[in-house]
Amino acid sequence: MHNLPSGERAPKHAKRSSANIGRNSAAFRVNTLGALSVLAAMWLPMPAKAVDGCLVLLCFAAPSWRAIPQCVPPIREVLRDMARGRPFPTCAMAGVGNSANHAWASAPAYCPEQYTRVFESESGPVYSCDYTGAVSVSINGAPFARTWWSMAGDTVTQFTPAAKAQLGSWDSRFDDDYATWLASLPAAAPADPGR
Repeated sequence: MHNLPSGERAPKHAKRSSANIGRNSAAFRVNTLGALSVLAAMWLPMPAKAVDGCLVLLCFAAPSWRAIPQCVPPIREVLRDMARGRPFPTCAMAGVGNSANHAWASAPAYCPEQYTRVFESESGPVYSCDYTGAVSVSINGAPFARTWWSMAGDTVTQFTPAAKAQLGSWDSRFDDDYATWLASLPAAAPADPGR
């Protein structure tokens, strides 16, 4: 291995047997692979944490989810998820009769009148909805609220009369939009008394 003058001893580090070199080389590979695995794990995206379906249910049943700071991040996240085609979260602890579910909007059958648009085409009317879908909340087995949402993240909530009685105050944008739409309709022609 090393050509040393007679009588001199090789330093300890130079006296390695081929078995030691093989073991050290294997240990180096294992350590290197372990270090690379740790680094790779740090750079790989972690699985997304699912939105809490129970919190989402409570937030959609609130008088205004935007007014509750704890509701804003999960609602925005669930709206983004649905816009990307991900399923609506569930809540296993909601209790009997308490639920929230999602359905895609379809004008004119499943879209509020004030948000339904009609375009005339050669083959007849074409309908569209300002909103993409709706999350319906039921409390104690009865409809409570329906939040319409768009791909851009806009929402408007339609509360049932029972919900309004229970809440006392609520985000009235849905009702205000309906009143504005109703006022914009052409007045009905008066009936001809001579007929």
